[in-house]
Amino acid sequence: MIREAVLSDLPAIVSIYNDAIPGRLATADTTPVSVDSRRAWFEAHSPARRPLWILEDHGAIAAWASLQSFYGRPAYDATVEFSIYVAPTRLRRGLGRTLMNRVVDRCPSLGIETLLGFVFAHNAPSIRLCESFGFERWGVLPRVARLDGVERDVLIFGRRL
Repeated sequence: MIREAVLSDLPAIVSIYNDAIPGRLATADTTPVSVDSRRAWFEAHSPARRPLWILEDHGAIAAWASLQSFYGRPAYDATVEFSIYVAPTRLRRGLGRTLMNRVVDRCPSLGIETLLGFVFAHNAPSIRLCESFGFERWGVLPRVARLDGVERDVLIFGRRL
């Protein structure tokens, strides 16, 4: 089941996010974030413009997807950056694909015309997910991140809806 996130979901959202940090594939954060530090981020989401969706699996929050405004200027209003995170115990079960379907299907009704994803070049599962949904590589930011002393590229994936 996919639903809109509510504030009481924030600890689970943060937990899934923090679980992704040690793998060094999905986020440039290198230490865990707190629920309090993510409250403003959570409140910046709204079902009508920039949703934050929860995927429940057998009654537990197993994954989430969010849409964020891109670059914060009015001319970019129809462009968003998406994020998808899946709990480590629920990987490789199609949950990311299910959430990507939600993102792609709902964006037109939200006035969104362009989706962007920023993916580490060494994150093969996320690259495959983007490509399987028709995203194209629109750019590369070479060596912009340093994770455990290793410089990493970030790929920019885009799709017009």
